[in-house]
Amino acid sequence: MVDFEPTSQQHQVKEFIHHFAESVVRPMSLEADRAHRTPDEFLLRLVAMQGGMTMGEVPAEVGGEEGGVGETPDARGKKQKNRFALIAAEEMAWGDASVLLNLPGPGLGGPPVQFMGTPEQRQRFLGLFKQPGLHYGAYGLTEPGAGSDVSAIRTRCRKEGHHWILNGRKCFITNGAKADWVVIFATQDPSQGRAGHRAFVVEKGTPGFSVGKIEEKMGLRASETAELVLEDVRVPEENLLGGEAHYQGKDGFMGAMKTFDSSRPMVGAMAVGIARAACDYARDFVKDHYPLARALPRYIQLGQQLAEMRRMVDAGRLMCWRAAWMADEGIPNAKEASMAKAYAAKMAMKVCADAVQILGAHGLERHQFVEKWYRDIKVYDIFEGTGQIQRIVISKRILKEPPSF
Repeated sequence: MVDFEPTSQQHQVKEFIHHFAESVVRPMSLEADRAHRTPDEFLLRLVAMQGGMTMGEVPAEVGGEEGGVGETPDARGKKQKNRFALIAAEEMAWGDASVLLNLPGPGLGGPPVQFMGTPEQRQRFLGLFKQPGLHYGAYGLTEPGAGSDVSAIRTRCRKEGHHWILNGRKCFITNGAKADWVVIFATQDPSQGRAGHRAFVVEKGTPGFSVGKIEEKMGLRASETAELVLEDVRVPEENLLGGEAHYQGKDGFMGAMKTFDSSRPMVGAMAVGIARAACDYARDFVKDHYPLARALPRYIQLGQQLAEMRRMVDAGRLMCWRAAWMADEGIPNAKEASMAKAYAAKMAMKVCADAVQILGAHGLERHQFVEKWYRDIKVYDIFEGTGQIQRIVISKRILKEPPSF
């Protein structure tokens, strides 16, 4: 039986992060958006906090915190790491999603190293994030002609002696320009399909590995999104995640997909956080400007609209929690992860649009948070697999399922 009753530790984490998001993150949000960056001094303060704040897990085996938040089973003996991550993601996104994406750490590059890497590779690449300073990992899958369709990647790799030679171009890579290393997915031969995929850790400063343009985006403008160029990049064979034996069959492709099973509920939780922020903001605006006790059709409609917005937010959160609970329990969750991500993104776009509508002309002013959230939220229906791709994933798994009761 699924149990979503938060533990006392989860309540404490939620309250602490919400206070931090409200008192520290939210006040700097609009300025960071205008400046297109989050100040390094602010990020260094986060790293210096007890336990640190990072984007992505640093396992205890490579210097992460033993028995850290979410690592120890709760009183019921249940794992809870993914649920803790979703609680933190929602609260930080409630403050500002761009700041969350700017947190140092392995980011989306962490799961493939953790899932696919050898013990030596995990120690080498994830251990970096326990060193002083701001360190980042990144995930290089998307290409100009291949985004959600992972099988269509065209970045090529070939073996030469004890090195692999990589050529290609990656785009829309979060923290790509400042990353210490990037997990790059490439193919030996596109005609081999998924069997030809390989995953490499390419380190910053490797000859031939360069940053192209930094994207000018509509939303999440304080988060860096970069183009990466690979021109005859020589990568040591030790940087092939898992070693050659790992890629018998479709393991290269499955390594990319396994990352999404963990990250898509997280993206959904971030969308929930933005939607909840917009819902709260619209509620406060209505309370300040409209006497809802008056029985006027306009006021009645506003109250009903707020109720609908809150219902959608709560439904999105529950879908994300279900996917995270399944991940914690070791239950395959690809369908549920896609459901959570697809619903939460669409839901949040509607809630943010409704919030702008409720504020009227004020909702379009640059100093209003809802204008920023309205710009920020669209990408949540695009990155980590578009909504269309999520529905394909869901439908394929539904058609394979036995009859439900």
